[in-house]
Amino acid sequence: MFRCLTERRFRYVQLLSLAICLLALPALAQAQGKVEYEISFPNAAHHEAEITVTFSGVPVGKPLEVRMSRSSPGRYAAQEFSKNVYTVRATDGNGAALSFTRPNPTQWNIAGHKGKVRINYTLFGDLGSGTFTGIDPSMAHLSIPATFMWARGMENAPITIRFKGLPEWKVATQLVPTADPQVFTAPHLQYFMDSPTMLANFRLREWPIQSNGKTYTIRLAINDPAASDKEVDEFAEMCKKIVAEQQAIFGEAPDFDFGTYTFISNYVPQIGGDGMEHRNSTSLTSSRSIKGGPRGNLGTVSHEYFHAWNVERLRPKTLEPFSFEDANVSDGLWVGEGFTQYYGSLAMKRAGFAGDDASFARGLGFTVNSVVNAPGRVLHGPIEMSQQAVYADGAAASDPTNLQNNFISYYTYGSAVALGLDLSLRTKFAGKSLDGYMRQLWQDHGKHQKNYAPAKPYTIGDLKASLIKYTGDAAFANDFFARIVEGHEVPDYESLLAKAGFQYRKARPGRLWLDAQFREQGGAVSIAGATLRTGPLYKAGLDRGDKILTFDGQAVSKPSDIQAIVDKHKAGDTITIEAEQRGVKKTVQLTFTEDPAVEVVSFESLNKEVTAEMKKLRAEWLGSQLKP
Repeated sequence: MFRCLTERRFRYVQLLSLAICLLALPALAQAQGKVEYEISFPNAAHHEAEITVTFSGVPVGKPLEVRMSRSSPGRYAAQEFSKNVYTVRATDGNGAALSFTRPNPTQWNIAGHKGKVRINYTLFGDLGSGTFTGIDPSMAHLSIPATFMWARGMENAPITIRFKGLPEWKVATQLVPTADPQVFTAPHLQYFMDSPTMLANFRLREWPIQSNGKTYTIRLAINDPAASDKEVDEFAEMCKKIVAEQQAIFGEAPDFDFGTYTFISNYVPQIGGDGMEHRNSTSLTSSRSIKGGPRGNLGTVSHEYFHAWNVERLRPKTLEPFSFEDANVSDGLWVGEGFTQYYGSLAMKRAGFAGDDASFARGLGFTVNSVVNAPGRVLHGPIEMSQQAVYADGAAASDPTNLQNNFISYYTYGSAVALGLDLSLRTKFAGKSLDGYMRQLWQDHGKHQKNYAPAKPYTIGDLKASLIKYTGDAAFANDFFARIVEGHEVPDYESLLAKAGFQYRKARPGRLWLDAQFREQGGAVSIAGATLRTGPLYKAGLDRGDKILTFDGQAVSKPSDIQAIVDKHKAGDTITIEAEQRGVKKTVQLTFTEDPAVEVVSFESLNKEVTAEMKKLRAEWLGSQLKP
């Protein structure tokens, strides 16, 4: 009897608790708040959108701080999106006007709201890209941070948005669909801001992929009026091969949160060229149609899809969470962007879209030369170059900079590091490769997610620890990071590439090099651009804008005069130059040096033997990773 009474009492307590929770749900939802957006395009011909955002459940008693973002996912420099916002109006829940103040250019503080605020504003956008919004009568390509206001303190509130486009427009987005084809949701602000959206009369191609017992749908939403249906089908098949090759690198697909991944592809003449990664989609924009040449747009597809693993889920701690209020400084872009650059090209090769081995070698040579001979490498390694993204990644500068002497793109630098590490692993450790290292990183820091974000974003130390775990060789990992990553040395490309049957060599042996271009200016010759820290003109004390009066004792009036004199000299020769530098005449000594440019060519093109061991390494490295 006692046991039965206890069970009955326990069940009563359970039911009572459930009833209390159910009664409290409306209050909890109100406390959490919600955000509702609506966007329409009544003046699309003039690139305007009309936007309404309603914030409900706003804490009463303090102003609501509403903002436009200053940065956008995948773009690390600060932008001023608020410059395209005007006719801002605010009302309360009863429709009464609310006043606001502007504490800074990106913010509106709204008081007296009693828990609900509705804001209406007009947005101008005429540059569709991964960063900016473009609107016209044929389409709207929306960068969410460049388009929608948001409120501090409501970052975790659920979001609903209604797209009221033109009648023929459809919606392509990673936002969560509802029963209404115009209405979508997002779990919170971070996901919403990471969700580019295209409204257009696009064509849709879909195919399934399987991974870890799940089926996901890959979608190609393509707005390209110039392309035929057949060309769209062919492009989709190419994308399908890229997707498969990249999944083979990691051994599995990401767990796409809502079952789909979307290539949001807008290929129209009036759009800006760009590619921008997102968690379950990518924004692909180009003024180049796929008509007649679909491979021209395929490289961006390959690069951006690799980001579904690398950066979106396998993510530097310095980018998590992403800040929408300022530039985002990261030490890990040499991996996030640079390794993605490497694998974007490698996946193209493996899928059969990057030409023969000789063509691929030329691309490797361009990458390696851009790092080995970059003046900035004497100052900084890949970590510091990553941190300069806030100045180089689309940042506006009205004054001259010295980036040509101080900066190497972290895309290029990281790609060169990836090449060196890949070949080092393949030639030093049996059965090891960069593919395997990426799988190790994926298991350690990418696969496990929490609230649509990585559960354990990585540090530089984590990257090294995973390399030690993967190779079992702490000395190798410590040395590689100390010299190549934390320092600014480069791998021994010559010996590494030779093991794959590729020759690393001087591109123009014996040819002299001057580190700037010249231009004719009023019957005289001047230096057209900045001279380079490692070059003979720079070392002679000359810079852009300097006028050359005599060159090796001869008057010169056009650039060809200088070239004719250069052709008579050899490396090590020293000449005298008379110049005028900002109105002051000066005489300097210049010592000629050989052109330092390097290239990579195949052994076949040199009639050198490609051994069976070299062929095996190439096949494992450059060949398809898909099982027959």
